[in-house]
Amino acid sequence: MNSSLREHLATFKRELEQRRLKEEDLLRRQRVEAEQRQREARVFEEATRDVTPLPALRRVAPPVQHVAPVPHMHLRDEAEALATSLSEQISTDSLIDTDDTLSFARDGVSPETVRKLRRGQWVIQGQLDLHGMTREEAREQLIAFLHAALKAGKRCVRIVHGKGLGSKNRTPILKAKVRHWLMQAEPVLAFTQARGEDGGAGAVIVLLRAAA
Repeated sequence: MNSSLREHLATFKRELEQRRLKEEDLLRRQRVEAEQRQREARVFEEATRDVTPLPALRRVAPPVQHVAPVPHMHLRDEAEALATSLSEQISTDSLIDTDDTLSFARDGVSPETVRKLRRGQWVIQGQLDLHGMTREEAREQLIAFLHAALKAGKRCVRIVHGKGLGSKNRTPILKAKVRHWLMQAEPVLAFTQARGEDGGAGAVIVLLRAAA
């Protein structure tokens, strides 16, 4: 076998090996995506297990002089709304800078309510610790926790996300993600960084709307 033929065969073998590696990588990524979809489906199924659809309401227009302010809130299934609303895309335009901490309040929530939340005047009725979780695990746990808290009638809860000291470049990635997700969750009225004794920069105190 001459050198030209040997070189051709070697090139052909390299191409076959590269093709095999690409196919294995594609199959691996497809398996990972399928497993992620299965996890999300299980979380959604668990969260909506006890949900009962709201009955249709017969709307009657009251006399104009008796019209009272009505909050702009859609009656939606709580678990489905949470699971589908917490995406990776979020604008931080609604965050307000207060004493070097990032707080959030929806339209209609008074500044005094946020101040009371920041001062610890709301009783913390529940807590979720996200230490050591991956981004996807934290998102799933947050969805389930908020749904359970709302169902139980809890108004004020604490989310412990950590300070990110163990993250790459010591950047608090999970901290930012949690705040983004909370802004997207319809039951969340406001949140603020916890006081020092409640976790400081490693936690956030969340105010939920009253259960319907």
